[in-house]
Amino acid sequence: MNNIVYPDYNHCILNTITSILKYFNVDNGHSSLKNLDDILNKKDYKNVILIILDGMGKNVYKPITNSGFFAKNDIDCLTSVYPSTTTAALTTYYAGKPPYETGWIAWSQYFKEYGRALDMLSHTESYKKDSLAGAKIDVFQDVVKYTPIFEQIENSSSAKAYEVTPSYSDKRSKRSMRADNIDDMLESIQMLCNNSDTKKFIMGYSDEPDHTLHLYGTDSEEVDTMIKSFEEKINKMCDKLPDDSIVIISADHGHKNIEKVYSILDFPELLECMYMPASFEARLLNFFIKENMKDQFVERFNSIFKDEFILMSKEDFLNNNLLGYGNKHPKIDDFIGNYLAISTSSSMIRLETYLAEGKKIRKSTHCGMSKEEMEVPLIVYAK
Repeated sequence: MNNIVYPDYNHCILNTITSILKYFNVDNGHSSLKNLDDILNKKDYKNVILIILDGMGKNVYKPITNSGFFAKNDIDCLTSVYPSTTTAALTTYYAGKPPYETGWIAWSQYFKEYGRALDMLSHTESYKKDSLAGAKIDVFQDVVKYTPIFEQIENSSSAKAYEVTPSYSDKRSKRSMRADNIDDMLESIQMLCNNSDTKKFIMGYSDEPDHTLHLYGTDSEEVDTMIKSFEEKINKMCDKLPDDSIVIISADHGHKNIEKVYSILDFPELLECMYMPASFEARLLNFFIKENMKDQFVERFNSIFKDEFILMSKEDFLNNNLLGYGNKHPKIDDFIGNYLAISTSSSMIRLETYLAEGKKIRKSTHCGMSKEEMEVPLIVYAK
């Protein structure tokens, strides 16, 4: 249990985006990072660039390239938000708000409006992958919508705000460019910076190395090669940028190799206590438990998993501010069940039903509360 790292909402990725918003005169109600503020305030930068490399936690890149461009410009170690997963963390960057305010918590969340759990990023039903065509409302427009930082920046300054993202991503900026690999992303950023018009904010998002980490694990040759390549390519781009540019590089979360995999279906004594399938993710399970079986559930779960997961009541989870602070999203109480199980080990429990198999088993993944998943770098290069 010594490996547990809790989110620090005064020193996490939320505070990174808060510093950037502050630079563009946007007040999101959260604290910024003093060290990043000091760098941003040194110069009137024409190009402020934020690059998010999905999954590149501190533990991922440090063993691979501990004396290169990344390490030389690494100014801080931050925590992710919690849960340490793309749904929560990337939305924190895009909204400038923590999960507590956005309602974007984990991969799969139950919506009573549809009577189904939905995969938040793909907007599909979690088990059968239906598109939910014909629904009378779109919950992503009517229930969990937020104002993207691009709009916030353009409303509060004279700057133009751009996003550079994979082609499958939702468009969150009216100035959106598509890039399906690191080369296209860096080329797009370079092109925007060479444009001599007004001040710009550019956010580039790469879904790597996360995908490769899932497939091969944190200590694989494939990840080693990719991180070194990314470092070299980003370094070359930075050298070519105009002198009035600053590049901030970070991640949404880290990764941890998986050693044990369970299926929730293998524990009928737990299924008996539940009145609907578990949701969220395999390293953060969200349980809706029958009122008359709460004590049995706690006893049964802890007897099996006490050394691998922390079981928390909904009240303790929220009272410990694991989702952050601010104006509580009205759907939080709908999304969160009676109990949550947080992995602090190298174990995961697949979420599946007798109707549909769970997600593929990963060599490495995230959403737990280990040091490996929770710590991310803050890399800053200023010209």
